[in-house]
Order: sequence, then structure tokens, then C-alpha cells
Amino acid sequence: MLKAYYNALTKIKSPMKNLAQHLETIVQEKTTAIKAIQSCQDVENVRIAFCGRKGHIAHLMEQLKDLPIDEKKIYGPRINQLKTDIQQELDALLHTISQEEIAKKNAQQKNFDVTAYRLKELKGTTHIYTQIIEDLENVFISMGYDIIDGPEAENEYNNFEALNIPAHHPAREEEDSFYLKMPGMLLRTQTSSVQARAMKGKTPPIAFFSPGRVYRKEATDQTHDFLFTQAEGLLINKDVSVSNLLATARTFLQKIFEKDDLNIRVRPGYFPFVEPGLEIDASCPFCTQGCSVCKRTGWIELLGSGLIHPNVLKEGGIDPTIYSGFAFGMGIERIAMIKYGINDIRLFHSSKINFLDQF
Repeated sequence: MLKAYYNALTKIKSPMKNLAQHLETIVQEKTTAIKAIQSCQDVENVRIAFCGRKGHIAHLMEQLKDLPIDEKKIYGPRINQLKTDIQQELDALLHTISQEEIAKKNAQQKNFDVTAYRLKELKGTTHIYTQIIEDLENVFISMGYDIIDGPEAENEYNNFEALNIPAHHPAREEEDSFYLKMPGMLLRTQTSSVQARAMKGKTPPIAFFSPGRVYRKEATDQTHDFLFTQAEGLLINKDVSVSNLLATARTFLQKIFEKDDLNIRVRPGYFPFVEPGLEIDASCPFCTQGCSVCKRTGWIELLGSGLIHPNVLKEGGIDPTIYSGFAFGMGIERIAMIKYGINDIRLFHSSKINFLDQF
């Protein structure tokens, strides 16, 4: 096909005795070129070669300018007719080839086997929140705890008063809360509000674990966010002591970090709804001599805890002279960040697929 174009172009631009020979050569090359056409693109190539701005017909018209008027009257109409004939033949051929290609495509689609291949499947995964919460729930379910939940839009009583945080208490002033337009309502600042609800109308023993979202007016940075997840654990029964709390904390931390030799240590802490209040640290699960995770101390702060304050038991309708209990709280993001080596809490709420795909 291309060879025919090349031959035609070479002959038409080579020295000829007269314009009649040029016309005869182009007619022959046109016939050869059209016979070699096999696709729509070939049609366009032939059209450009013969009828384009620098094609054979244009070259003939340039030669026509130098002829006497009598010869112009003879060869002018013949050149124009040749151009018309070429265009008509190419248009007819283009229509025929287009119909054939459409018919061929339709035939292929008619016999298309949808089972022959399939696109790469996109597989979804559970969010890291879901995974870590399920891991925690499984540990506490195995220890006999119930999994419960409460509303995120909470009243001030359950969020503060029932937890021994009266209106004048300085700890209440420290809580920077999201208050709603409804009087006495706010977005809960801690999952301890579930504790206040769970005790009412129930007779011990009571054991529950409650993960959920909480809200505080925090400046967002690598380790703080205004929305985060917290978990509350609670056990109420007769003769519950600090030793029960420490045994529970150590057991679940060993399970969640999959490290049987993990130890804990206790420091005094203050929380209005427990007495005494305890801060529980865990030995670093990644080192023995100190590393960047534990800030070279060998210990990581994980839990706020203590024995439930008698006032809280009374508000829940439980006699503190008969029953006692412990409660503990944790930030779920903190557990996940330590377990998986995540260095920015904002990644949990991001849409960064490269981060989420790791889990």
C-alpha cells in the first residue's frame, strides 16, 4: 500500500513529456492505491496522497498554470473530474469498510464470553478502628464482660453529676465540652457516662466493657483530636479490690499486645469518679532498655483507673456498704498507635488508602 503511494508520488514528480502523461500516471496509481485499501485509515491516507494540499491533484493544478489557454480548457475539466471521481470512489469505499467493521464488532460482542476474563477485583478491608475494637471486645468477652453502648448526645447528669462531678467541681471546668442547643445536653466527653446508665436498675455482679466515640474541644495535632474513641471497663461485685483491677489490667494488656511477659506498674492519679485513683503503665512491648516509643523510660502510660467512688455507686442505686467495684478507661487510638507503630492520630480519620490498606 505505502509502496504504491511512494511510486505514484515519484512518477508524478519526475520529468514528463506533457500533462497528458501525468494524468494517465495518476489514474493508474489511483487504481492501484484503491485496490490496496483495507481499512478506514487506508482510505484517509489515499485521500491525502491524491487530493490533499500537497497531493497529486494539487501538483497537476500547478502544472496547469503554465499551459496555453487552449490546453487549459482541455485539461482543467479533466483534472477536476479526476478529483471528483477519486473522492466519490473513496467515499463509497469508506462507507463499505465502515459497515464491515461495525458488523465485525457486533459479531464479536454477540459471541463475547463474560467468563473468559475478569478485571482485577478491589477488595475492601475493615477499618483499623473496627479491628482494634473487635480485638478488645474479644478479650473482655472471654473474661465474662458484656459489651454495651450508650448515646453520644448525653445529658449533663450522666456525663457529670452521676460521676461525682457536680456543677461547682473544678474538674468540670477543665472539661471543654461541645454543648448542644438543647438545654442540658452535650456530646459526651467520656464513655464513663455509659457507666452511669448501666448501673441503674441492675443488681451486681455487673461487668461490662463499652467502647465508643467521645468529643472534646482539643487542638488537633499528632497526638490530640476533637473526636476520638475511648473505652470504659467496669466490674461491680462484693469484695472487689485493687488486686482485681490490676489482675484484669495486666491480663487484657498482655492479650492485646500479644506479649505474655508484659508487666504493669501503678502510680497515684486523680479522677472524680474513683477513689483511690490509679494510673496504670505497661512495660514497653518493644524494648527492654528503652526506645523512642517509651521515651527511653521502659514504661508506657495506658490506663486511668481506680475503685468506683461510693457516691457514684449511690447514684447508680447500688449500696456501697455491700458492693464495691473498679473502673478503668483508655484511649483506643493510643492502644492502636502503640501496637501498630502509628505516629499521627489524624490518620485514623483520613482517607489515605495507603495507610488504611495496611490493616
